[in-house]
Amino acid sequence: MIVKRSVSTSLARAFFYIVLLSLLSTGIAMLTLASSLRDAEAVNVAGSLRMQSYRLGYDLQGDRAQLDNHLAQYSQSLRSPALIKLEKLWVPAEVRSRFDSINHAWIAMENHLRRGDLQWYQDNITSYVEQIDLFVLALQHYAERKMMQVVMASVVGFIAIFTLVFFTLRRFRHQVVAPLNKLMEASASIERGEFNYPPLNTQLPNELGLLAHTFTRMSGELQKLYRSLEESVQEKTLDLQEANQTLEVLYACSQALTVSTIDQHCFERVLQQVRQKTPVSYLEMKTGENWKIHDGVQQKNEEWQTLPIVLEDEELGLLRWQAPAGSPPLVLMQSLANMLGRGLYFNQAQKHYQQLLLMEERATIARELHDSLAQVLSYLRIQLALLKRAVPAENPSAQHIIDDFSQALNDAYRQLRELLTTFRLTLQQADLTAALQEMIAPLRNQTAATITLDCHIPTQALDAPQQVHLLQIIREGVLNAIKHARARNISVSCSTSLSGIHTVNIVDDGNGIASLTEPEGHYGLNIMHERAARLGGELTISRPVLGGTLITMNFRSPPSEQTTL
Repeated sequence: MIVKRSVSTSLARAFFYIVLLSLLSTGIAMLTLASSLRDAEAVNVAGSLRMQSYRLGYDLQGDRAQLDNHLAQYSQSLRSPALIKLEKLWVPAEVRSRFDSINHAWIAMENHLRRGDLQWYQDNITSYVEQIDLFVLALQHYAERKMMQVVMASVVGFIAIFTLVFFTLRRFRHQVVAPLNKLMEASASIERGEFNYPPLNTQLPNELGLLAHTFTRMSGELQKLYRSLEESVQEKTLDLQEANQTLEVLYACSQALTVSTIDQHCFERVLQQVRQKTPVSYLEMKTGENWKIHDGVQQKNEEWQTLPIVLEDEELGLLRWQAPAGSPPLVLMQSLANMLGRGLYFNQAQKHYQQLLLMEERATIARELHDSLAQVLSYLRIQLALLKRAVPAENPSAQHIIDDFSQALNDAYRQLRELLTTFRLTLQQADLTAALQEMIAPLRNQTAATITLDCHIPTQALDAPQQVHLLQIIREGVLNAIKHARARNISVSCSTSLSGIHTVNIVDDGNGIASLTEPEGHYGLNIMHERAARLGGELTISRPVLGGTLITMNFRSPPSEQTTL
């Protein structure tokens, strides 16, 4: 858009016209006043001509000595500069004609005066003075007309200047003030974030039209930018709300996992927190093939979403959930999976640490037993052997008592050695299946029988003391099969039902147990029963129809239950 008429140019032109009118009216008035500088002198000189005319009449009647002098004065007055300028063309014709009449009449008057014709002079003086009076009156009218011209020039100049100022201000108001006011209103409207202001006049030929055009285009671009910013702010707000929800959920989950012992209840609380604070309808965490916790109710019409639970490139389990499309944020669920992975890792680490503590404690007990009771039993065996040599063979009753005492002492020493072996059991694995494999590995070297293991009890379902009890029961059962059954195959299977009942079966194809009661001097079966009771379960020993021995233990233990050795 091009500016056709600049505001500054229009104002300069208006000011120029105002100044021009002022100079014109002032100039006319000054010229008129300048031409009137000798009007008063002309009136005075013309008025003096009457007095001089009468004085010449007196001179003619009386002393004529002054007549020539007075005639010269009269001629001088009649040709004075104030009267000579009346002969100019711009002087009104009436003034010039009256002045010409006086000049012509004076010629006749002067001739008669010089001839001394008093009578003629007296007869014509009155008419001559009347001509002078008419000339003076014409001069008066001429002077008044000049004053009227000055007044008219001033009035016309004032009216013209006022009219020009009025139209200039009116035009300035319509083309400058009003557009500026609209621009201010539009600016205030935009400042309030409102872009529905009245349309600006973009057709003005001056800078305000260009400014209105530019402002309109700028406001349009600004409106687009403002709307874009509003959308961006709304998106950022939603992102912040989503991030806040994510942080809130993660904080609640971290609080649930920030406990001294991470167990199944902790993972259940984590899933509850996620389902309560997000639109997830069903959430499930599965570790391996034999342990799963969940929260919520499965929906038939909702799709499944899945994330692996990974820690340091090792997949620990699977996280699955059902929720409306687009929620919860994938970042939240990835963070949750990472948190659950660390929780599972710490759960295994805690169990391993508890196992180590238990193993250390049992090793300490074994050392104490070896350093005290085992040495005492060895000393008694030596003393008993010396006593047997000291007692005569001819005393059969004493020899029989010594033999019984020796048998009992040997049985006690053997049981102590087995107990020490049990207490010295060491495990380096927190995972139940791995710990069973580690425990059974040295037993395979003690027999030609094939030992198989199939464990499906989730590690997370048992704490460290419970795992130790279970390991000891299985070890005792396998050792009994190795020592007494002469079996070719020994099978250990562990499973967990949907109702949460854990079942352990130890079966062999050997000779079968001779008696379901513990022989005198043996305590292995009793210890197994005691350990099963501490697990909150029941242990049964039976002889299958096909032969061999079957040891079965069923137990259910709450995840938070703490058992002791």
